Amino acid sequence: MTDIIAGCFVLIGLFFFLVGAVGIIRMPDTYHRLHAATKSSTLGLIGLLVGVIFHIGTGAVDAKVITVIIFAFVAGPVGSHMLAKAALRVGDRQWEGTLSDEHAEDGLS
Repeated sequence: MTDIIAGCFVLIGLFFFLVGAVGIIRMPDTYHRLHAATKSSTLGLIGLLVGVIFHIGTGAVDAKVITVIIFAFVAGPVGSHMLAKAALRVGDRQWEGTLSDEHAEDGLS
């Protein structure tokens, strides 16, 4: 039974990775692509790692997997913020359909 649950979580993780890959291809600008990549990679990684917990299920592996999940929750947003800030600094413009640009309103872009 635990193998079926593990397989379901792995499939959920793979689904999020696939959605992220499609989002990177289809999104119109850097900021939208960054959003698609960051959210889906975090959720995909969590799905895969929860599958690992159900499949292996030892205390040492569980502790390591939980540590990796916490690191992913911290590193993903920080990394995407740094990339977005770098894109803003080099002058990468937002998509024309973007409803508001707070940095342009503040004179930062």
